[in-house]
This record gives sequence, C-alpha cells and structure tokens, in this order.
Amino acid sequence: MLIKTSVHLKVRFEMGFNCGILGLPNVGKSTLFNALTSTQIAESKNYPFCTIEPNVGKVEIKDKRLDLISEISKSEKKIYNQLEFVDIAGLVKGASKGEGLGNKFLSNLSEVDAIIHLVRCFNDKNITHVDDEISPLNDISVIETELLLSDLSKAENIYENFKKKNKGKKTDENIISLYEKVVKNLNDGKLLRNCSFSNSEIKILKEFNLLTIKPQIYVCNVDENSIIEGNDLSKQVEAFAKTKNIKVLNISAGIESEISQIESIQEKNEFLSSIGLKETSLSKLIKDGYDLLNLISFFTSGPKESKSWSCQTGTLAPDAGAKIHTDFKKGFIKAEVISYSDFVEYKGEQNCKDIGKMRFEGKDYIVSDADIITFKFNV
Repeated sequence: MLIKTSVHLKVRFEMGFNCGILGLPNVGKSTLFNALTSTQIAESKNYPFCTIEPNVGKVEIKDKRLDLISEISKSEKKIYNQLEFVDIAGLVKGASKGEGLGNKFLSNLSEVDAIIHLVRCFNDKNITHVDDEISPLNDISVIETELLLSDLSKAENIYENFKKKNKGKKTDENIISLYEKVVKNLNDGKLLRNCSFSNSEIKILKEFNLLTIKPQIYVCNVDENSIIEGNDLSKQVEAFAKTKNIKVLNISAGIESEISQIESIQEKNEFLSSIGLKETSLSKLIKDGYDLLNLISFFTSGPKESKSWSCQTGTLAPDAGAKIHTDFKKGFIKAEVISYSDFVEYKGEQNCKDIGKMRFEGKDYIVSDADIITFKFNV
C-alpha cells in the first residue's frame, strides 16, 4: 500500500538536536536560558551551583520560508522547527576530579550535541565571580582544561578496556591508531575539535561523547552599552577565538531577558530600536546554534499543515523521512521533491506538478536546504 506523509499516521518524533549552555558559575547561563525560552524555569541567583539539575527548553526557529509556504498551501496549521537548549550547572576548576558538581556536570554535558560557551564580559560588583577577578580568557582556560582532562581520562579508559577485551586477538590497526592519536593529542593539551581526523574517525569518536570534539561558539555576556560594539573584555575573547576558528557573539543576557518578557511586538521593536538593535541577539544565537549543528531545513506542506524539519547537511532522503516517522525509511519508495524557489514562483504543489517542476528522487538523493518533500513508502 502506497502512502504519502499523512496526518493519519501516528508520528514518532526522533530526539532533536540540542545545545548545552556552559560556563563558570554566575556568568549568566540561567538568565540566558530564561530569555531563550521566554520562561522563568531556571532559577537565577547570585551564588555558585544555583543550577544543579540541567534545565531543558525548546525554542522555535522562526523561518520566513515556512510562513510563505504555509500561506501558499492555505494550511490550517503552521509548525516551526525547534532547537533544544540545556542550561547546565556552572563548572569550576577541578571539576574533572570531582570539584563542584564534578562528574555530574560532565555527564550532563556529554549528552548535548554542541556547546554554547558563555563567558562573563561585564563588571558588576553585586555579582560575585568564583575567582574574584573578571578575566574572560582565564575563565575560558579553566573550562577548556577541565573538558580536556575529562576527555583524557575517558579516552585512556576506553583504550585500556579495548586492549583488555581484545588481548590475544587480531585487532583493527586503524582503531588502535585512532585511540593512540586521541590520547596523545589530549596529553599534549590539544582539544579534539582542533585536531585532524577523517570522517570515519570522527564518526567513531562521536559515539564516545567526548566533550572537546563537540562544536562550540563563544557567547560574551556584556553590559547593555556593549551589545553592538562590544567592550575590552569581549574583544579579548574575539581575538582569542580567531586563533581557534570559533565564532563569537555578544549578548546582554539581562537585557535579552527583559525583551523576552515583552508580549507586544510593537513594544518589543521599540525597545530594540531604543538600544540600537534591529533584532534580538537571541534570534542570532538560535540561528548560530542551528548552523553550529550543521543543520538544514526541509518542509512538508499541505492543506492540513505546513511544517519545517531539521536534518544534518548530507542527509539521504530515507533518513530525512525517518525524522518524521520510522516507516518512511523502512518502506521508502521515493521522495517527491519541489525546490523552495519553484514552490514559491509557481504558487504551490499542484502547479509545480502540472509544469514538471516536481522531481522524483530515490534512496540516494541528498536532501537540500528548503526542499519541500512528500515521502512515499510501503506500510
């Protein structure tokens, strides 16, 4: 029986992609999380380890393309894609050896797909710093050293267990070489994301949830007056990030939290204009988080609903279908694909069909950003 993507199916959503908000205590992680999710889920107080269990929130990724697709299809519902953010407890020096929340923190961090490293770049005598000194580069060093030490301990254990398990057996020399390379680089103080690995090696390493291989962005938490131009502290982070090829974004978590609580769009725009912004820094962060995870969007659309979905660049059509329902991959027959530009230019699916702008793609088709797709499969 041949079926399209259908509202009659009970959809099983796959686990989404997420970004962990990481930093020392009292740098503004929970305030940023609250602003992102427009809630007050995360308690924000001026003392270390205010956050113990990670707070998790999902944020809609507003996509103007979906707005237009939904309008053309005259859809009853419009459902934006979502990105998950995780507010993780503050890390301190010695965490890899159990200081602060130690292994509990590192365990929470291992479960995220990418890292938003929030760095304090503001002075406020009313908000304590764990080292009693505002030094963003030192803060970054503390965090990354702890992640590196955690990875080194984990990698050494994995390698030792592998050798014990395979003692006297013929083993894959490539695997042994990979383990040795990982341990050596970490021993030399090199973060794994800065090391050279083949695609197949990266795939193996990702299975171990090592922390220093995860993609990362530095977010400088600055005062209100420094949102646009930055300040001396954030410029230190920018210069350092260039040497590591890491993106940097300036945010005032406190101001963004205020903006997120304004319900009126007009009032929100007026507030943004008053501080010299055209859009919130949070909207940039959400887009950056999406890019950080190497994600693209594809769409499903019809009279019932139009919806955006995410998959990583290079995803094959059956795997993209599995994001909607596992049956789409198991019984995959073909994908009916319309490019976004054609869908908009020719005003919808039927017109694209009539003039031959709909393509029929097989299992080897790599999904492109903004494809509008109908999956056909056998139940």
